[in-house]
Amino acid sequence: MNQKEQEWDKLLKIRTSGRDDSHSDQYYYPYEPTPYCVLERLADSGWIGKRNVLLDYGTGKGRVCFFLSYQTRCRCTGIEYNEHIYKRAAENLEHAVSGKKVSFALENAEKYMVGPEVDRCYFFNPFSVEIFRKVLARIKESWYENPRQILLFFYYPSEEYISLLMTEEEVAFLDEIDCGDLFAGDATKERILIFQIGDDI
Repeated sequence: MNQKEQEWDKLLKIRTSGRDDSHSDQYYYPYEPTPYCVLERLADSGWIGKRNVLLDYGTGKGRVCFFLSYQTRCRCTGIEYNEHIYKRAAENLEHAVSGKKVSFALENAEKYMVGPEVDRCYFFNPFSVEIFRKVLARIKESWYENPRQILLFFYYPSEEYISLLMTEEEVAFLDEIDCGDLFAGDATKERILIFQIGDDI
């Protein structure tokens, strides 16, 4: 696993490995990059393509943006509230192979205005369900103003997130990408749940 992580970082000309919990608290969770093997499965799913624009919430050092823009040719914006980690993403942007399709925003997720071009959003438990509720309201607000299909991807989803999503109007479960076979032991949470807002227009 570690070798693949290093190989992809080297290929993409970025440094995204390692956990960082120096600025985490009860609302904002530690930085931990999505494993590349999981991102490979997402890229191969067909749910993201070159015409899509993806928001990566809690982007950290930018791995999701750099990898998915490289593999699927989508455009991607990473949102990060931690200035220390944001600087690492900005440094990666200077050298990254897919840097022209990637941008970053230093901002609290619940305050970020979702543009009309955004139609994909990615989450790896970046913050508490209280913040997620506000983020989801922002996404729905963008959808109300510009109706379109928006897909929401949740890797290793928390029970709190799932419970909230199941009670939200205009949000519907769409698909699941099983990643359990990629990991040893009990890997039942190793999956990506996909929800949609709106119909395919």
